[in-house]
Amino acid sequence: MKMQVAPSILSADFGNLSAEVKAICDGGCDLVHVDVMDGHFVPNLTIGPVVVSAVAKAATKPLDVHLMVENNTFFVDLFASLKPKYISFHFEEEKHPHRLIQHIRSLGISPAIVLNPHGNPDDLEYIINDLDMVLLMSVNPGFGGQKFIPSVIERAQRLKALIERKNASCLIEVDGGVNDKNIHQLKEAGVDIVVAGSYVYNSDDYAARIKSLQV
Repeated sequence: MKMQVAPSILSADFGNLSAEVKAICDGGCDLVHVDVMDGHFVPNLTIGPVVVSAVAKAATKPLDVHLMVENNTFFVDLFASLKPKYISFHFEEEKHPHRLIQHIRSLGISPAIVLNPHGNPDDLEYIINDLDMVLLMSVNPGFGGQKFIPSVIERAQRLKALIERKNASCLIEVDGGVNDKNIHQLKEAGVDIVVAGSYVYNSDDYAARIKSLQV
């Protein structure tokens, strides 16, 4: 299957956000990645439901909402009415991940879990069959434009092996520092979706950058 690409609006021009969202959708992206940060779980503070609602109206592709927050259930309920394709939450921050996974699915949304760069894919063994996606961070969460952490390749391979061993219907997404130099390694490791922010938005041709990742 062709690699799916989810450009992150974190790197977009927020003064022209509607046009920026439309540009990546017209440029052939598969998902629109929305980073929600609360200033507590990570030091950065990004966007709330009013802005995400505007993104949803401008987007012609499904939303992929990535929560980097402390109170996961509160934020899940806050964004559920926008009907994103995925809502992902950080495994390290959630006391009752299985319960939250069930809650997200009950809202008609695909549940996903995020692992930070130190996160061990094997920790997901007993919930992997309940997930639609696992997002592996290839940078530390909180800020765009960071350098790719190569160890995510091995982590993706281990996660892929776990998915196959458990016969799970779960996609692998990687977020952070993705570009045309590492995309083939990610593909070979079994990754299905990549998030790309600055690589797409720091260019004059969004469509060409998106296409370069759809290997």
